[in-house]
Amino acid sequence: MPIVSIRMAKGRDVDQKRRLAAEVTRAVAQSLALPPELVSIQIEEFDRENWATGGELHIDKFGPGCGKP
Repeated sequence: MPIVSIRMAKGRDVDQKRRLAAEVTRAVAQSLALPPELVSIQIEEFDRENWATGGELHIDKFGPGCGKP
């Protein structure tokens, strides 16, 4: 039974997470020849103020949303 962990910045709505879960489940089930019911997905969200790239916090670089300047 595969467990997929997805880490991403906060800012996506629940419909986007539903689509993400459905597509990832479909891809994993197909790739591993498993029924989709055996695929588990954990989505972990974090604040953009807790993520930096190149020495710059993402909240400063991209704003508080989900990666769109």
